[in-house]
Amino acid sequence: MSRLWLTGYRSYELGTFGNQDPKLLVIKDTLKKLLIGKVENGTDWLITGGQLGVEQWAAEVGIALKADYPELKVAVMTPFAEFGNNWNEANQAQYAAVTSHVDFHQSVSEQPYHGPQQLRNYQEFMLTHTDEAVMVYDLEVEGKPKYDYEAVKRYQERHAYPLTLVDMDWLEESANEYQENLNNGSQFE
Repeated sequence: MSRLWLTGYRSYELGTFGNQDPKLLVIKDTLKKLLIGKVENGTDWLITGGQLGVEQWAAEVGIALKADYPELKVAVMTPFAEFGNNWNEANQAQYAAVTSHVDFHQSVSEQPYHGPQQLRNYQEFMLTHTDEAVMVYDLEVEGKPKYDYEAVKRYQERHAYPLTLVDMDWLEESANEYQENLNNGSQFE
């Protein structure tokens, strides 16, 4: 069994708005290609969080890939109970739609949010229950993923734990390829 933790920027950090935002289409296409490669090399669990942005998009891509890769299982793990309850109705509905289609959904802490220790416990859980990580994160463009990146780097000091960073250069190359495919009429989605 090979388990992949996939995380990254929140949607507002990437300036994506709506499901047809061209940036979102490129990000999902990038995640799809990356996940296909991981699954074809033995990854059978995609484990992500429930944050709006890369985490939910990764879950959506993983769920869609199950049609062609039925061996892939998708889990959404959240740091605490009642995760997302303070979001607006549309975001709560999107979260509910994602979690209703995954193979496993659970909170690391059964308590509602009460402090940053729950977030550290969540990071520790994700690191010890996965075999590698992929982060949509650029070291030159700070954001919330910085904390997960730092946790991974500390963990790597004591454990063999591969980390793949999908940075802005990677996303730009993916955008160029995506646009070229659109222009050539060979894009699937």
